Amino acid sequence: NKFTSSAYKKFIPHPIYDIFGEKSDKKIALKNLGLNTNDKHLLFFGFVRKYKGLDLMLKAMADNRIKELGIKLIIAGEFYDDKTEYTDMISDLGIAKNIIMKSDFIPADKVKYYFCAADMITQTYHTATQSGVTQIAYSFNRPMLVTDVGGLAEIVPHNKVGYVTSQNPIAITDSIIDFYKNNREEEFSLNTIKEKERFSWKSFVHGVDELMISVNK
Repeated sequence: NKFTSSAYKKFIPHPIYDIFGEKSDKKIALKNLGLNTNDKHLLFFGFVRKYKGLDLMLKAMADNRIKELGIKLIIAGEFYDDKTEYTDMISDLGIAKNIIMKSDFIPADKVKYYFCAADMITQTYHTATQSGVTQIAYSFNRPMLVTDVGGLAEIVPHNKVGYVTSQNPIAITDSIIDFYKNNREEEFSLNTIKEKERFSWKSFVHGVDELMISVNK
């Protein structure tokens, strides 16, 4: 058989990951990680590679509005790029006191604490198709900020479970400020509970069944 653009297609989102345990209370998660329970925390999670756009997030963190609110960025994951490129950027931008670096391997039983400690999960990617980080965020009902690349905007409805922004650091900052100034964490978190129903394994299997029925007609 040859591939053809006229073949039947169906968008079937990857189901959420439910292998990292039950959702933890935020204060318990923060204490488990040794973090201040009174601070505001964003999370950048996963292997650090150039396409994942940590540089964009660091530039956004340098905005004076972020500094004034005392927002911290947790970077949790191993570096697959030269780490000094990012540590030098952190130093040059003058944001060291706003960065919490956890660059060792993250054991599976610790993953839930990072997600549950964060107010919002950030994925400021340069390029992407989809991201497993998004599905983990859904499993813990965490709001998300993603850039408008690949399929991320299809998975994260703008102003419903979080934000879809351009790759401009100012636009990223604008969304972060809106999130905190307008206390949108609870609203977005509740919406993730409804939205993630379409990412259940039941929905996935149903979608595959429908695809196979259409293909075999």
